[in-house]
Amino acid sequence: QVQLVEFGGGSVQPGGSLRLSCAAVGSIFHIDHMDWYRQAPGMQRELVAGITRDGRTNYVDSLKGRFAISRDEALNMAYLQMNSLKPEDTAVYYCHARMLAAGDSEYYDYWGRGTRVTVSS
Repeated sequence: QVQLVEFGGGSVQPGGSLRLSCAAVGSIFHIDHMDWYRQAPGMQRELVAGITRDGRTNYVDSLKGRFAISRDEALNMAYLQMNSLKPEDTAVYYCHARMLAAGDSEYYDYWGRGTRVTVSS
């Protein structure tokens, strides 16, 4: 069974930092792109950052310079370094990946269950 597992969320004061991790586990043949999304209370889920297999990144404009996405191909991991956190960054953060599982003939979208980030003094 292929799944994404996020960890690293928690509570932090404004101005603090957190590093989220996402592990793709299971019988994975190939991972295309990996992304981080977030969903704040009462809001729609939104894309935060994405990274392709060859390392190209994209960010929502408002988060450029504070957030950084990275990826470890060998470990099937993605990371989101979040700095200078603000209360409006409070949300559940979800990992997404487009993956080809062993035995499948096409890529599918996978989502993790999310990890909560709370920024508050």
